[in-house]
Amino acid sequence: MSQSDHIVNQDEPMLVTGANGFIGSQLVNTLLRFGFTNLRCFVRPASNLGNLEALIRPFSGANVEIIEGNLLSREDCRKATQGVSVIFHLAAGFDKSFPGAFMNSVVTTRNLLDCTLKQPRFKRFVNVSSFAVYSPKHVRRGGMLDEMCEVEQHPVERHEAYCYGKVKQEEMVKFYADTYGTPYVIVRPGAVFGPGQKSISGRIGIDSFGIFLHMGGSNRIPFTYVENCAELIMLSGIKPAVNAMVFNAVDDHLPTSREFLNRYKREVRKFRSIPIPATVSRALCSLWERYSKWSQGQLPPAFNKSRWQAEWKGATYSNRRAKELLGWAPRIPIDEALTRYFEYQKQARP
Repeated sequence: MSQSDHIVNQDEPMLVTGANGFIGSQLVNTLLRFGFTNLRCFVRPASNLGNLEALIRPFSGANVEIIEGNLLSREDCRKATQGVSVIFHLAAGFDKSFPGAFMNSVVTTRNLLDCTLKQPRFKRFVNVSSFAVYSPKHVRRGGMLDEMCEVEQHPVERHEAYCYGKVKQEEMVKFYADTYGTPYVIVRPGAVFGPGQKSISGRIGIDSFGIFLHMGGSNRIPFTYVENCAELIMLSGIKPAVNAMVFNAVDDHLPTSREFLNRYKREVRKFRSIPIPATVSRALCSLWERYSKWSQGQLPPAFNKSRWQAEWKGATYSNRRAKELLGWAPRIPIDEALTRYFEYQKQARP
């Protein structure tokens, strides 16, 4: 990669929030592998840093600072962002409550954005969002979902705090861009997977009472292998001429839910699963939503029509924009990525 094709020099300070997370730690490793030598890794206090430190250790010549703190603290944010050129914001709230999601995804983002206004050499804020923000109700089953598709306008109705937090987080980033001219890029990963992740994506199905309800069927799953995703995020932070752009992170040659599940059973473990056709899953979600309203919330509306459209309706996915504007391509082919993931799953089983 030519340094002349970057908006930053390789020794300029960059901040990675959520640096100890599944994607964040891989991003730190990716930045170091590509020759960036001045990184700040923001982590929660008392985090187990063994994996992150192991990824950093081979790059003894780089200046990697690990900062413990809380993004709800303006002072912690000020210290972490002092003099940085690029912020990769991966820290996010996975709270079950809407107030918790707002605090840990939106307020924390605002605190970081406030700090960028005081940095005269600041060049880009990379906000790592999620496919969860999309509202595919106007995309026909099997149709294309790309960066031009509608974002959820009523995230509360999905009754999913994570979706609500991510939608409001993106709105905050765009507000700072419109009001203060803050340079930004938004990355929306699909279903990120790889070694270190033990659970199967909910887009495949739901494990309930010892029975796996296979909801995905013939749907293509918007997988992105964690190393491929990290490289796309890195490029979003350093490439010129992509300010205010949104990039989906999905790999090539995506498997169907059925293909994934059959291979998982062959290579990891066998278990009982019950296939639920799309028409049945949609009807069940609709009935659940109606009963929840009738019972005035005695049954939480965990399953509803908005969630069905987002996770189990079925679509195809494009990574064309990332390829054309970032020069990105998934370095690890999907077949090899799945092999690595299944081997990890097999070894991680008790």
